[in-house]
Order: sequence, then C-alpha cells, then structure tokens
Amino acid sequence: MQNAGTDTKNATKDTGHAVSHTTKKAYHKTKHGTKKATADTKSGTTKAYDKTKEGTTVAADKTKEVSVKSYDKTKEGVQKVFDPKAEKKTVAKDKTKEAHMAGKDDLNQDKQKIKDTTHQ
Repeated sequence: MQNAGTDTKNATKDTGHAVSHTTKKAYHKTKHGTKKATADTKSGTTKAYDKTKEGTTVAADKTKEVSVKSYDKTKEGVQKVFDPKAEKKTVAKDKTKEAHMAGKDDLNQDKQKIKDTTHQ
C-alpha cells in the first residue's frame, strides 16, 4: 500500500515531464513553420510585385506604341489627300521614329527585368 502512492506520484511526474517536453517541441516546430511560411510568403509577394511591375511596363510601352502608330497613320492619311508627295517622306520618317521608339522600349523592359531579378 505504501508503494502504491509512490508509484502514482512517479507516474504523475513522468506524465508532467512528457507533456512539458511535447509542448516545447510543438512550440518550436510551430515557430519554425511560421518563420518559413513568412519567408515564403514574402518571396512570393516580391515575385508577384516584380511580375506585375514588369507587365505594367510592357503594357505601357505597347499602349504608347499603338497610340503613336495610330496617330502616324491618321496623319499620313490626311497628307495623302492633300499632298501625296509629302506623305511618302512622312511615312519614312514615322517608320524610323517608331523603330527607335521600339528599341528604347525593349531596352527599358530589359532594364526593368534586370532590376527585378537583382531585388530577389
């Protein structure tokens, strides 16, 4: 009878130690998982931001290019009616201007991509 109380007391201590150990282990695993999830989320958010910024740069350049080409075509159409000789010079000038603009836009897009990759 006397040993029965001691066995119960020792079993209770062992159980308390096991619960304490398991709780600490679970806390550390949760802490580690949270840090990892935070880092992954931050990385994903940065990538999404960079891709959105890159897409915006491309879209803005394409919109500008379409607007300029439309303006040039309208101007050429008007000149064709009023002065057919001037229209041919204007077409060549506008094509050159559009080619330079496209080259600059491509360069800006490449710079944006490089800048985005260096921030990761």
